[in-house]
Amino acid sequence: MKKFLKDITDRLDFWSLRPVAVTGVSGTRLLLGFVGLMYYVSQYQERNYLFGPDGVLPHEDFKAQLTGFSLYALSASPWYFQLVYHLGIAAALAVMLGVGGRPGLALHWALLWSVYQRQPGLLDGGDNLAYVVIPFLLLTHCYDRFSLPTGLASRLIRRVPEPLRAMSVPFHNLGVLMVAAQICLVYVVSGLYKVMGEEWQDGTALFYIMRVAEFELPGWSSLVYENDVLVVLGTYGTVAFLVYFPMGVLVPALRPWAAAASICFHLSIAFFMGLTGFALTMIACDLVFLSGALDRALLWVRGRLAGPRKAQADTASADLSKAERPSGEHGTRKPAPEAELV
Repeated sequence: MKKFLKDITDRLDFWSLRPVAVTGVSGTRLLLGFVGLMYYVSQYQERNYLFGPDGVLPHEDFKAQLTGFSLYALSASPWYFQLVYHLGIAAALAVMLGVGGRPGLALHWALLWSVYQRQPGLLDGGDNLAYVVIPFLLLTHCYDRFSLPTGLASRLIRRVPEPLRAMSVPFHNLGVLMVAAQICLVYVVSGLYKVMGEEWQDGTALFYIMRVAEFELPGWSSLVYENDVLVVLGTYGTVAFLVYFPMGVLVPALRPWAAAASICFHLSIAFFMGLTGFALTMIACDLVFLSGALDRALLWVRGRLAGPRKAQADTASADLSKAERPSGEHGTRKPAPEAELV
């Protein structure tokens, strides 16, 4: 019993003193910022028609059907629309680059929610996960990696009382746990929902999905849905992967492989079905499970970069030493006459 209690105490100490998955959750923040920026930029040319007050959905009709909140509903002025839209671009870019900290991330969430509500017909499902995950990231140290150093954060942190700073680690670990639990919940619910479908039970669902005109990739989708083996394996394999993904990430040895399989799965969705925003949002959350692998990859890259630099530094040092040696035959000083030595 004492050993059991000690194990629990040690685990609590670990979770309260050491932040986990810092690199992974920082990658999540970066990639979610990129997804938001990609959404703004991809619609930039048609922004007035899609989101503007006089566009395809007039401002009054938009306000009438709005069920939540949106900053675009506050004014019908074209200048106000342009201000909010370009502010959204700046906020998404700042989040991707790691500038602005938690206030910038919160602003990005509000602006992203607003633009998604302005035109729901353009959404692909990734928005639902972004709504939930970004508030979780506010609890984490997601700006500790992949961020441009400004020095402002460190100056502000020094002004925070020590007890509050100590609380940041448990909150960070709680945020990481919530992101991991959310992505596991998405996989399990999606897998169980598919199990109830007749096409998923008889192994033909992939055939029908890849023939939908909205998601078909000409010249490539036919290579899959015309092959019976690929259709059956893809259908059953998708269900099995989604249902058992949480079990894979619970085992430390299997966690990187499960996350890597998930990334490959969503890259195939982005390629074959064109759901790029959804796929990248899911991949961003998967990075939480790959934090250790990302750390090792960064160390390897730094080692590779430091190797040539170290060699150049050694060569420069050797050249400098040679240049500073006194001139003479074979780089040595000639013996001085005895008269000169007296």
